[in-house]
Amino acid sequence: MKPFWKRDPTEDQEVEKTNQAAETPSEKSVMQMVTTYGESYLAWNGRLYESDIVRACIRPKVKAIGKLVAKHIRHDPKNGLKVNPDASIRFLLSEPNPYMTGQQLQEKVATQLCLNNNAFILVVRDDNGKPIQLYPIPCVQVETVYSKSGELFLKFWYRNGKGSAFRYSDIIHMRQDFNESDIFGESPAPALAEMMQVIGTIDQGIIKAIKNSGIVRWLLLFKQSLREEDVKARVQEFVDNYLSVESSTFGAAGVDVKADVQRIEPKDFVPNAAQTDKTIDRIYSFFNTNKKIVQSSWTENEWTAYYEAEVEPLAIQLGNVYSVRLFSRKERGFGNQIQFEASNLQCASLQTKLGFQAMVDRGAMTPNEWRAVLNMAPIEGGDEPIRRLDTQVVNLCENMLGKMNAENYMQLTTVMIQLFQAAKGGEINDKA
Repeated sequence: MKPFWKRDPTEDQEVEKTNQAAETPSEKSVMQMVTTYGESYLAWNGRLYESDIVRACIRPKVKAIGKLVAKHIRHDPKNGLKVNPDASIRFLLSEPNPYMTGQQLQEKVATQLCLNNNAFILVVRDDNGKPIQLYPIPCVQVETVYSKSGELFLKFWYRNGKGSAFRYSDIIHMRQDFNESDIFGESPAPALAEMMQVIGTIDQGIIKAIKNSGIVRWLLLFKQSLREEDVKARVQEFVDNYLSVESSTFGAAGVDVKADVQRIEPKDFVPNAAQTDKTIDRIYSFFNTNKKIVQSSWTENEWTAYYEAEVEPLAIQLGNVYSVRLFSRKERGFGNQIQFEASNLQCASLQTKLGFQAMVDRGAMTPNEWRAVLNMAPIEGGDEPIRRLDTQVVNLCENMLGKMNAENYMQLTTVMIQLFQAAKGGEINDKA
């Protein structure tokens, strides 16, 4: 099966296009993606992803988004909280289409979002309107089209020159820097153009300086008037005899009084390292990152700060837009939603992970959830929450008082005394 952007139009699609053509658009706007060629991006071809600095800046965020785990949550007042109750939604989140997994889809969408401040996912539905596939849309240009009835369509143009139009209600639209446009996030191109040109100029200057540093320049001053062809012949003779590695006199030169030989050292301008570092720091600041995050030399607190600033807001946005597009308003009213958990972000130190045991014995985490944090396989019965004895005393005593009668009151009294002693950290008195 071909991806949707390579498929030939089906009969239904042809009918839809005919209907759309009949409805003259009343308003439209165009959003140019950064990945296209533009006049202002001539120096670096307008392709942000070709820059090693930009790719290094966005990679930590992209990988962190890929590690988020999408889950279908249902808050049912009668049956309680359920996780992944619908197998079709669970498979849709983990296997969105035949060409990629859920992690790969999330990384691709995060990359497009970082580069363009906009990312699009097409929701393919069956005849009943249920979502069955998710495709990221690798477009180079997006155009909004409003029909006479007021319905919004997005028209996408791809790198192969083809285009498609889809209802906005079938598009999962991620965006950031949401400012002037009613639909799209602001393009990062104007803010990055000058900085990327500076980086490109610095790199080219360093390359040229290195090439020129290997060239030794000589000036021959002849003390008598010579014809032009004689000057060239003398210079060529000097080069062949003393500057060619194949010459037997390479490395030693000798001239008579007819000419003076002077050596000219090349003086190429190399940008100051401090200036280069400041420009790179500006790009780091634009992507809200720093050198430690890029080079994975962060501490636990530094990564937590980066996660809360960059990853967590995107995880919330992913959950919201997925919920709106995958579930109808009625389904959301019954408590259905999509959440992206960060349980796979193994950024905590070993000491912090071991400290999670306090959450396990209080029922806040199951043993298997704790083992997942430690990269350990689940165990049988580990999905049931457990609680320490001293956190259950009140409930246990209430149950015992409800079951107490004339025949068992002595035994139950003894057990309750032992429970209270254990809760206080005292020794159990078997003779009580």
